[in-house]
Amino acid sequence: MFRLDRFITLNLIEPLARLKQNTGIRIPILMYHSISYDDERRVPPYFRVATSPEVFARHMDFLANNGYRVIGLEAAVERLRTGGEGENSSEEKAVVITFDDGFLDFYTDAFPILSSHGFTATVYLPTSFIDAVNNVIIGKQFLSWDHVNELVKGGITFGSHTVSHKYLDLIPHADVERELRQSRDIIEQRTGSRVRTFSFPYGFPEHNKEFVTFLADTLHACGYIGAVTTSIGTARHEKDSYFLRRIPINTDDDIELFQAKLNGSYDWLHAPQYLVKATKGVLGIRKRRKVVQWTAP
Repeated sequence: MFRLDRFITLNLIEPLARLKQNTGIRIPILMYHSISYDDERRVPPYFRVATSPEVFARHMDFLANNGYRVIGLEAAVERLRTGGEGENSSEEKAVVITFDDGFLDFYTDAFPILSSHGFTATVYLPTSFIDAVNNVIIGKQFLSWDHVNELVKGGITFGSHTVSHKYLDLIPHADVERELRQSRDIIEQRTGSRVRTFSFPYGFPEHNKEFVTFLADTLHACGYIGAVTTSIGTARHEKDSYFLRRIPINTDDDIELFQAKLNGSYDWLHAPQYLVKATKGVLGIRKRRKVVQWTAP
C-alpha cells in the first residue's frame, strides 16, 4: 500500500535533513502500543498501532546494531532539562521506548525481545483495566498485577495512563486531577516503585491552550516530572517536559522508514497534525471510534 507520509519522508525530508547539521539535545521517543498480528487492514497505515513480533525484533536489532543506547524516560527528561550538561549526550544516540495501554502482548511478545538486547522500556497503564475481572477490551487482553511486578523485576518502568482512559479534555478538571492522582497511587501501591511520568490518552489537544496550561499545572501538583503525548516529533531540550512529542511506530515501518524516524525526518508531520486538530477543534469535530468500548466507568 502506498504511504504518502513514507514517500515524503524518504524522498523529500530525509535528503534535506542530511544537509542540515543537528545541534542540541534531541531524543527520539518511540511510541508502540501492541506487539501482535492484529488485523488493521481497514485502518490507514498512518493510524495503525499494532507491530508484529518479527518487525519489532527487526527494529530492536537495528537499535542494537547501530550504536543506539536505550534509556528510560526519566533519564531522558533529566537530559532534556539540563541540556546534557557535563555529558557527551549530544553525541550519544539515545532513544526511549514506550508502550501505551498495558496490553498482555507486551509481556508475551515484546519483553522477551527487549530482554534479549538488555533494553528497558516504559509501559503506561490505564489502571482500571489491569487485573480487572473482565480485562478484555476491543479484543485485547491486559496485563495483570502479577505480570507488572514480574516486569518491574526485569527492569521495566511503569507510568500512568490514567485510571479509566477517558478523554481528559472532555471531563471536569476535578476528575482530571483524580485520574492523574489515583492512577499514580495505585501503581505505586501495587509495585512499590515510584511513578514519575504520564502518558496522555488519545490525540493530545495541544491547540487548546487553556487545557494545556491546566494539565501542566496539575501534572506538576501530582508529582510527575514529565509526560509524553501523541504529538509527532522528536523530544528536544527547549520543549516542555510535560508535553514531550513521540514517534508513532507500527508494523508497516520498514527499516528505511524506521531509521528516518529515528533521525528526525518524520517530525515534519507535526505541522499538518496540529492543523487538523486545530481545525477539528474550531468545528467541534471529534472522532469517537471505539471510545465507549475503551473507557471504564
